[in-house]
Amino acid sequence: MGQINLIVGLGNPGEQFKNTRHNIGRETAIEFQKKYGLPEFKTEKKYLGEISEGKNGSGKTISLLPNTFMNKSGQSASSVVKYLKIKPKNIFIIHDDADLILGKTKLSFGRSSAGHKGVESVMRALKSRDFWRFRIGIGGKRNIPAEKLVLKKFTPEETKLAKKMIKKTTEALETTIKEGPEKAMNEYNR
Repeated sequence: MGQINLIVGLGNPGEQFKNTRHNIGRETAIEFQKKYGLPEFKTEKKYLGEISEGKNGSGKTISLLPNTFMNKSGQSASSVVKYLKIKPKNIFIIHDDADLILGKTKLSFGRSSAGHKGVESVMRALKSRDFWRFRIGIGGKRNIPAEKLVLKKFTPEETKLAKKMIKKTTEALETTIKEGPEKAMNEYNR
């Protein structure tokens, strides 16, 4: 078996959280699954989430949507990582980032959580910060606390921008899987 890549779309399960800023990671993972023809997501109790897996070359790509709610995402991610013995450098977490303005994206490795509860949960569960993070900007000019901002829905104008960031992230994910994250970084961090 070749390399296993794990993509984790952070967010909250349930209709009421659709299109909230906090769920842009989850929605990006769903978009990636559709765009690249991965199978439909299936609920996997042992992983506390929904899984879609497909082959890529000699390896495979697994996309995970934790069903644990944001601040317990690590429980779901670590169950997949431990069961399939996935190396941290092959883990790609997609999440919202209130420190980046809406429209900005950044791919980083081994950085602190900067207070993001979902990322903190993953770091605690994996006992490591050495994984890749696709950070999607949701911040704005209004000074409202992050915990209020993240559950706000996008306005129609912001939705256009959010869709562009989702598209950019799915393309960067494809580059990452085919050619490596360093290659994706050049475009994505612009």
